[in-house]
Formats: sequence, C-alpha cells, structure tokens
Amino acid sequence: MSSTNSDSAPPARYPSPCIRHCCLDDADVCVGCGRTLAEICEWGAANDQRRREICSAAQQRKRPLPG
Repeated sequence: MSSTNSDSAPPARYPSPCIRHCCLDDADVCVGCGRTLAEICEWGAANDQRRREICSAAQQRKRPLPG
C-alpha cells in the first residue's frame, strides 16, 4: 500500500511557551512566558527554527513569578 499526503499527519509544530499568565511588564515582556510583545505577534508565522530561537531568548529573560 502506498502512502499519500492524506495518509500522514502534518508535522508537529514547535509548541508555544504560553502558560496563560499573560501580562506584559514595563519592557513589554510577558511575565508568564518571557516572550516580548513582538515575539508573541511573530509566533504564528514563525517557522520551527525561529520558534526555538524565540523560546531560547524568552527563557533567558524570564523572571520567576512573585509569590
């Protein structure tokens, strides 16, 4: 049996780091995921390589939630 495009699922996209604690700080960085507002807006159109870059940068700037 031959495989066709309709037989296979589309490749999984790199998952969003969003944790639904969306609130921007004074520098327009989300306190939940660590992404900038520009990165959040870019996310939907970004390829997986760019998504990895965004997540890496977000992880470096992310601050722990108070409390």
